[in-house]
Amino acid sequence: MDKYKRWNRRVDSIMREVTYEQIVNAVKILCMDANYHLNNDVVLAFRDAIRKEQSEVGKEVLNQLVQNAEIAATEKVPMCQDTGMAVFFVELGQECHITGGSLYDAINEGIREGYRDGYLRSSIVQDPLQRKNTGDNTPGIVHVELTEGEQCKIHMTAKGFGSENMSRLKMLKPADGIEAVKGFVLETVQLAGPNACPPMVVGVGLGGNFEKAAYLAKKSLLRPIGEKNRREDIANLEQELIEKVNKLGIGPQGMGGTTTALDVHIEVFATHIAGLPIAVNINCHASRHKTAHL
Repeated sequence: MDKYKRWNRRVDSIMREVTYEQIVNAVKILCMDANYHLNNDVVLAFRDAIRKEQSEVGKEVLNQLVQNAEIAATEKVPMCQDTGMAVFFVELGQECHITGGSLYDAINEGIREGYRDGYLRSSIVQDPLQRKNTGDNTPGIVHVELTEGEQCKIHMTAKGFGSENMSRLKMLKPADGIEAVKGFVLETVQLAGPNACPPMVVGVGLGGNFEKAAYLAKKSLLRPIGEKNRREDIANLEQELIEKVNKLGIGPQGMGGTTTALDVHIEVFATHIAGLPIAVNINCHASRHKTAHL
């Protein structure tokens, strides 16, 4: 027993500690920051789209989106009335030890404080059928990935449901091939139309199984606009799809034009010999994603 205690103390001494309070505070700030400050990659994409957009109405809509983002950042008010469901991707180093409470409790307390103190709309109902609002935008959705090292990275996105409701998943068969993949992405964007508040960011998860494809599609939305997949063939597919999406003519806020999407992000994973799962998770123009390093 004494030997076990000495070993346990030795392990504790070499592990880096992150406290419950640190996580709560970081999540609180993420929730407010994501809703007030649109990431620079998105703002730059808006400005680039204004330069390229062929529709005058489309240009005007894009200019208004830039102005909206500037007002939100200056006055510290939400850029959209839908302040989203809080979704987290946590990269937790295996040499990082959380003290003072659980990771999930800390994240939910951070959401609670952030949405309260930031005067952000509470949009979560406790039960999907009974529909009673929780009143504090909890619980959030938390995905945890165990990584090497001692760092704790918390990636957060505030996901609005105008665009979330336009997302789809399909279990293609291997024989359907790459053309079916392209067709499903384009069909999903076409069906979404103005309901997804374009210009949108299109996240695609390819491979894995039913839930993995959806996870990949959601996670892909954290990638900065303009950053392509590291695989050359997938990066080429992303480029092909963004060009085809922007030829659909939906345009900014569905008003017509050549800027239906700001980017297409694809993430892939191994899959079964009998499967070709694909999920498309659409994000609206308010592509809110922030990261905290603890």
